[in-house]
Amino acid sequence: MPPEATVIVRVLIGTALGFALGFERGLRGSPAGDRTFSLVGAATAAVTAVSYQHSPQTVAGLITGIGFIGGGVVFHGEGTLVRGITTAAAVFVMAAIGVLVGTGQTLAAVILTVLVVFVLEVRHLPFLQWLDAEHYRDRFRQDSDPPIHKQH
Repeated sequence: MPPEATVIVRVLIGTALGFALGFERGLRGSPAGDRTFSLVGAATAAVTAVSYQHSPQTVAGLITGIGFIGGGVVFHGEGTLVRGITTAAAVFVMAAIGVLVGTGQTLAAVILTVLVVFVLEVRHLPFLQWLDAEHYRDRFRQDSDPPIHKQH
């Protein structure tokens, strides 16, 4: 396959995998959805495919740039409530998926995408809800609870 065709195929795969992750995030009401994830997948796959062999440091620049996008989806609500951390992490892993696609490791990228969708959806699948830590939260102390002092 000609080099340009290889880049185009990798960009299309990165876009498709990004769409899959973004679609899941959009279903769950995330501020970043299918368009954002598709663009991250396309961009990281394209930049990696074009520059990786000549300048592997480019990946470090991509990861830094993705940090800004991730930071943009995290916000503080009322009090100490922080929202968007899962989406920020998903944007970060989407960049890793795009890098895998860009370097030609498509099978690894697809497996990682499936794994991430599984992790994001585990609490919403009735037969796997027992894997969700929130199911057991009331049985344990919270980090914010005062320490327990045992009396001797």
